[in-house]
This record gives sequence, structure tokens and C-alpha cells, in this order.
Amino acid sequence: MTHLRLNPEGLMAPRGFTHAVLPAQGRLVFLAGQTAHAADMSIPQDLVEQFDAACANVATALAAAGGSPEHLVSMQIFVTDVAEYVRRRPEIREAWQRHLGGDYPAAALVEVSALVDPAAKVELMGVAVVPGA
Repeated sequence: MTHLRLNPEGLMAPRGFTHAVLPAQGRLVFLAGQTAHAADMSIPQDLVEQFDAACANVATALAAAGGSPEHLVSMQIFVTDVAEYVRRRPEIREAWQRHLGGDYPAAALVEVSALVDPAAKVELMGVAVVPGA
């Protein structure tokens, strides 16, 4: 059984998110905020490189819980520069799809003044429901 992704008429056409997700029955997985940090604590400088690495970290954390990207039902995207995010959306979409596929969860994009590491430009925090688990 898969999650039902809903984009009702009367709402704007979604780009990179789904308006509502009705999850299949399963085990809830709450993912901590994932930045672009590697195991050695190194972090790239470029926003898209950071987004790419953060997506990879989300996929790794989710896999450790027995899930996969299509199980994501919600994602909060925190960035320090929304204008740059919007300007580089095509590259960001490619990074998302490379690691998390084409099924978008319900999502929000929020600009913040800073993240816990001053070098971090993006942090992803999500919820997944792993069906049948």
C-alpha cells in the first residue's frame, strides 16, 4: 500500500511539494534535521551542494529506519536565503530527485536567519510512514 498524495482543485499547482498526504498504515519515522555535514563534519559551501548532501543524509537516515524516499509524508526545508533557493530551483529539483525521487511530500520552505552551524545554508527535517512495518 502506498501513501495517497492529494492536490485538490482550487489550490495552486504544486511545484516540489504535495498539498496533502494521506499516509498508509505503518510505522512513523521522525527524522532529525539533516544538514550537509559529512561524517567528518566537513560541509560544502555552495547552497545546491549542501541541498544535495542534505537530501543524501535524509535518505541514509530513513534507510536506517527501514524506510525509503517514497515513504516521506512531510518535509520542512529551512534555508538561510530563500531568494537563492528559488533562483536555483532547477538544480535543487535535480538534487531532490537524485536522492529522494519524484514523489513529493507535504512540505514547507522557511527562511531562517541562521542554522546551528554558521556554515550551514540548508536543513531538512521530515516525517515518514513506513507501510506495513
